[in-house]
Amino acid sequence: MEAFLRKNVLAESTKNLMAMWQCGNLPDWARKSIGELVERRLVGEINDRFFKTLEFGTGGMRSRTIGDVVTSAERGNSKTSKPDFAAVGSAYLNDFNIVGATIALFRYCSKFLGGSGCFQEVPSVAIAYDTRHFSRHFCELAASAWVRLGGQAMIYESPRSTPQLSFTVRHLHCTAGIMITASHNPWHDNGFKAYFGDGAQMVDPHASGVIAEFNGVTMDEICRCCGKSLSNVATLGSEIDCHYRTAAANSLLRADILEKTPIRAAFSPLHGTGGIAAIPLMESHGVECAVVEEQNDCDPNFSTVKSPNPENGDAMAMAIALGKDVGADIALATDPDGDRLAIAARGVGGEFEIFSGNVSGALIAEYRISQLKILGKIPENGSRNAALIKTFVTTPLVDKIADFHGIKCINTLTGFKWIGAKMLNYETDALAKERALTGASVNYDAMETDARRSMLLKHSTLFIFGCEESYGCLAVDNIRDKDANGACLMACEMAAYAKSIGKTLLELRDDMYVKYGYFGESVLNIYFDGVNGAQKIENILASYGYNPPTEMCEHAVEKITDFSKEKITDGDGKIIPSQKFFFMTLANGVKFAVRSSGTEPKIKFYMFAEANVSGKPQLAAARERTAQTLRELEKFLREDAHNRSNFTA
Repeated sequence: MEAFLRKNVLAESTKNLMAMWQCGNLPDWARKSIGELVERRLVGEINDRFFKTLEFGTGGMRSRTIGDVVTSAERGNSKTSKPDFAAVGSAYLNDFNIVGATIALFRYCSKFLGGSGCFQEVPSVAIAYDTRHFSRHFCELAASAWVRLGGQAMIYESPRSTPQLSFTVRHLHCTAGIMITASHNPWHDNGFKAYFGDGAQMVDPHASGVIAEFNGVTMDEICRCCGKSLSNVATLGSEIDCHYRTAAANSLLRADILEKTPIRAAFSPLHGTGGIAAIPLMESHGVECAVVEEQNDCDPNFSTVKSPNPENGDAMAMAIALGKDVGADIALATDPDGDRLAIAARGVGGEFEIFSGNVSGALIAEYRISQLKILGKIPENGSRNAALIKTFVTTPLVDKIADFHGIKCINTLTGFKWIGAKMLNYETDALAKERALTGASVNYDAMETDARRSMLLKHSTLFIFGCEESYGCLAVDNIRDKDANGACLMACEMAAYAKSIGKTLLELRDDMYVKYGYFGESVLNIYFDGVNGAQKIENILASYGYNPPTEMCEHAVEKITDFSKEKITDGDGKIIPSQKFFFMTLANGVKFAVRSSGTEPKIKFYMFAEANVSGKPQLAAARERTAQTLRELEKFLREDAHNRSNFTA
């Protein structure tokens, strides 16, 4: 075997495969699967499965669980599309990487507790999972391993959304949390998201600490924890569901508007967890919710859509069709783990228009700040102790909205974990100053919402709203990851408000453009699969550092910001961590950013263009001008990326 591998397979793939093969207690099915891959000389499949070890990216670990080739050992006795076992491979999400990540997280948490003087004797973890292939199995496997290592583990009896897991970690004062999900990825993927005690996905130093532990876990240790035993694993009850829904319902600012102006929403959970929380949330606040029943089952194949990603317009088709049938005011769709929301608004003529994540984020931000001022929750002239938080690659319209209202706009790297980290900073600062002033310790999550707002405005920064262009947003601070369930409520509240003043959401959007100018955005995703694809992505990013562009679409490149080399600070004066990420401005004012995805094998380009307008009659022309500009830039970037994919330093 080893001779064949060294002659035909990449060196790193050979190294990773042999490390697994030489494990003395490797399960029989895994050994047979590796043997079959080699015996059939499936070089491409071997390289794809073993060319690297999984790393924690912007969303933890995420990869395929079902290979392009399913071996006989993996298939087992299964007669369905789901094999009995997840695909073997160091680069795939399977039993071994799940257990390895769990061991690493447990060890880091144990060391953290030991060095922090915390009252907890052993690390505790809450684990939730979505509707994907192997999600329940991976959840049980992680819980079993955690308990075997000496910790306390709690799991849900059925699928729950990512934001509920975030809430649960805080509510139960867990040391950590694990969410088994690949979010909006293709059906054959799954993932492992790691959360710390604040309820947010891990950032440094915790993320680096877990990665260091992960790199030190041996295959022998992993295999010893691969057997499942749930006898000492606790099951989370329905009372946690109620507490979470109460927290998510705090996303509402004007529940009275929904009561006085009922609306109808067409909703699809896209075969995911949205039906568990979003539907009862909306219905409990008076929204008439028409559900796409064909997409309200937990189908891990997502058989009614090409992709369960609400960013793709096709995923909204059935919700929009239902919306037309029932005369809905708004159509909504959430992704499988319930953290992303797509909104389609019905116009005066009855047709629906899908909002991009940039548009919906900006519109909610404008609405929430305006209402908070009307309600007297923030000063009329704004406050530098209040903030919107967004990612650098989210529309600059949000920056303009914040500036107009006299509040801060904080930009972060891509990934909602960075927004969660800012929220923790604000919480920590406020509690420390309150303790210094009064001498008393405060239970942050137990405070009434208004009391918490006042404390943050007085001592630190009040988090008003966070959003990212990829359809994620959050408006409450006792949940620390994007929440599509709460976002459904916010969207319905806005629709009701628009209806109460005789307008549609589309008209509210256009009012926003007239007020601030028209902003056009576009995202270009270029996929490069497998080991060769990973290298091409690295080549493209490296080329921007070594050979930056000087001209694009006949416009000079006036400014290049290299986040991997420059010292960049955010709106709070805090240093942005280094990352392979470039932001560029052309002479005509058009901007674009480029980075690799942390969750999928692709490189992403984010493009931004603006146009001044003096009134609604100018919007159509402004929209077309910016769209044409972005189309030309996209064409250039696509061709340029393929040229740069062969770059060598």
